[in-house]
Amino acid sequence: MTSPAQRASAGDPLGLLDLFGDGFVRDPYPWLAALRAEAPVHHDPGTGLWLISRYEDIRRVLLDPDAFHPDNAQHAVTPLPVGVLRVLARAGFRMPPALADNGTPSHPGLRRLVTRFFNARRVAAAVPVIERIADELLTSAAQRIDTEGGHDLFPSFAQVLPCRVLMELLGIDGVSPATLIRWSDASLELFWGRPTPSRQLELAELVGEFHQWLTRTVTGGTASRDSFLGALAEHRLPDGRPLDVPTAVGVCFFVFIAGQSTTGQLIATVLSRALAEPGLWSRVSRDEGLAEAWVEEVLRREPPVTTWRRVAARPVELGGVDLPAGAQLLLMLMGSGSDPDVFASPERLCPQRANVRQHLSFGVGRHRCPGASLARTEAAVALRVAARRLPRIQPGPEAAGTPMLGLLSFRAPLRVAVEQA
Repeated sequence: MTSPAQRASAGDPLGLLDLFGDGFVRDPYPWLAALRAEAPVHHDPGTGLWLISRYEDIRRVLLDPDAFHPDNAQHAVTPLPVGVLRVLARAGFRMPPALADNGTPSHPGLRRLVTRFFNARRVAAAVPVIERIADELLTSAAQRIDTEGGHDLFPSFAQVLPCRVLMELLGIDGVSPATLIRWSDASLELFWGRPTPSRQLELAELVGEFHQWLTRTVTGGTASRDSFLGALAEHRLPDGRPLDVPTAVGVCFFVFIAGQSTTGQLIATVLSRALAEPGLWSRVSRDEGLAEAWVEEVLRREPPVTTWRRVAARPVELGGVDLPAGAQLLLMLMGSGSDPDVFASPERLCPQRANVRQHLSFGVGRHRCPGASLARTEAAVALRVAARRLPRIQPGPEAAGTPMLGLLSFRAPLRVAVEQA
């Protein structure tokens, strides 16, 4: 099969690109390289989106919220048919702008509220909590490996660790981690996937349940004032009005998904790549700072959040292309981390890379991810504790065929199969 660059040079610039196709999901790097080289601002007919792939262009968009609005960040990629809209309406589903898609004056205050609960001091204080939960989960995993010879660390560890940590940090109870994970994953698939109409109906039921639970949780009135939910209840909008319930639910919707699903995806990728890197697993539990450095390189090269969307507020030139007002942009965050103009030998994972923190995987500017510190810390602790508790494991025989999550903005291994070395 010819590469994307070969097709481009033959007069077919990326004509076969399918952002949901198995070829792109399994190995997006040739396509991303072709986009940067041949069409850094490329209109994708399959999605109607303008794909922005060069680091400097993506950074410019993220740092100019007046020209590029976040309004479309959480729009459903696959249009929702009437039947699905009815299911969501019956559940009272309503999602006004809150965080990632909020370009209104309410955003700075809401962002400050969320950031206060995930700042560096709170995250440092949470490390013992993360270590305790990780150790508990890995005790069970070690027993399974001993008795069965192999185990999948994705559902038993990578997925559930950030969910349980988030529940403990935010004081959430009365629901199981498995239920929260199911609701969160369904939300990602419904709004960022390409599900069939019948699958959309199934997902909408789960998303409706999630929204109803969030609404009950927000309006329960039992949270202490110093808790996250208590802070939402006390929050005032720029005009002095109390925060309305739909927006408070929207904040929680974003925090719960980002705080568990995408962090679980990061942990899965960090573990998979560490197990595959010769010599790393045996060093990561004893070499100070290595786990953190490895996480940062994985974030640069293979972040769980691969793309994000913006909409042009007015006609604008970007990367030598004139875009009309209303143009829908897809910022290829994963491609920006592999831009050779910024990162030397980008295909190599180099834990001591000098400029690794320049990556855009958490965004930059006004909408930079407020949970970045927690995600980094959880992934590093997960890797370090796993290497210490499971020192003699290796990738399982089926690792080469690991299925991948392939949504528009999210990508990660769906299995971390290991066996005794």
